[in-house]
Amino acid sequence: MTLATMSPETSSGSVQSAGVLTRLRNGVHRRVCMLDARLRTVAAEPEKGAVTAEYAVVIVAAAAFAVVLLTIVKSDQIKQLLLKLIQNALKVG
Repeated sequence: MTLATMSPETSSGSVQSAGVLTRLRNGVHRRVCMLDARLRTVAAEPEKGAVTAEYAVVIVAAAAFAVVLLTIVKSDQIKQLLLKLIQNALKVG
């Protein structure tokens, strides 16, 4: 059946169907392109936030180590040991 042999109702219905199909195809194409762009962005920069997270973990670990070290250094035994070490180092002769 050709377009010339169709009735006006059938040809306008098929034109409308073609318009709907075209809009659907364009919508799907646009969404696929957006998804492709997102996937390419993620693949190009997979560790964008990882560096920040690693720095945060290192800073927390360093702070915890500083607290432990400060607690140890403030103890009386360590103070006496450091004082003797400095006195021995300053002795002349």
